[in-house]
Amino acid sequence: MGTFHRAARTHMSIMIPLSVLDLSPVPEGSDAAQSLRNSLDLARHAERLGYRRIWFAEHHNMPGIASAATAVVIGHVAAGTSTIRVGAGGIMLPNHAPLVVAEQFGTLAALFPGRIDLGLGRAPGTDQLTARALRRNLNSDANAFPQDVVELMDYFQPAEPDQRVRAVPGAGLDVPVWILGSSLFGAQLAAALGLPYAFASHFAPAELEHAIEIYRARFEPSEYLDKPYVMLGVNVFAAQTDDEANLLFSSLQQAFVNLRTGKPGLLPPPAKDYEEGLDPTARALLQHALSCSIVGSPQTVKEGIDAFIARTDADELMVTAQIFDHAARIRSFEILAEVTGL
Repeated sequence: MGTFHRAARTHMSIMIPLSVLDLSPVPEGSDAAQSLRNSLDLARHAERLGYRRIWFAEHHNMPGIASAATAVVIGHVAAGTSTIRVGAGGIMLPNHAPLVVAEQFGTLAALFPGRIDLGLGRAPGTDQLTARALRRNLNSDANAFPQDVVELMDYFQPAEPDQRVRAVPGAGLDVPVWILGSSLFGAQLAAALGLPYAFASHFAPAELEHAIEIYRARFEPSEYLDKPYVMLGVNVFAAQTDDEANLLFSSLQQAFVNLRTGKPGLLPPPAKDYEEGLDPTARALLQHALSCSIVGSPQTVKEGIDAFIARTDADELMVTAQIFDHAARIRSFEILAEVTGL
């Protein structure tokens, strides 16, 4: 385990905020329209249960994910809720001109003031062929990501009298920007810019401890944030029993193996004893990539959440659950809220 710069919580006396990451999963036998209706329903439940925010991720050319047009989905969900923060976790900035993103999220912030978040990532969120289709060429350089982030943030500043290019809407609006990452690059950038940092530990946990350590050690206070703020992704599959939760978890396991073997598809139904039938390589892949997963009964989930927060000293958790049955997904988030006293 890494060495953290703050004393880790040994016992969770005060629950940290919980939020939701929803990929608008498209299960086998369903379609994107139903998935987007489910996302709004989940957001309404999350709002009632006390979750702080719900974010949607930009993925392209993936049949099992319906949130590709992320800003549109955010507008749909924000319009159907009233208090929960709604945002992007995230927008893959190399796919877009910063001005376009500023206008999109400026529009959202004008429509839903004080409720919109903008998380930014530097991966394409897809394969190279699809990335080319998105951008028409690949001349945009991932190494330009820091400059693009600064340009985008500048568009949210109050417009200057002689400013030739403005984000309308956007200029002067409150759109909190987060840096997303699964490597040390994002940690360093978030620290240098004084921005909150969200780490994708729910599917890429390898650099988790090191990234947190670097971010906290190098953080520079800014007009946006006076001290480091870390949000960590975690898969939570809660059900009445450990066996039932593990069965629900098998849908994500199948989807992950399918994705990593070049066969992305719709979210599969649960499969009993799925992991036991895998070859050692696939099993090791799952055990590593999905190691930040808490799966089980209410008591198991409570213990897992406590341990994860004590280990990382996270400021907030962003919970995701790729569960085949929508009612079971809602129930999983309800159980988590119950056991944590949300």
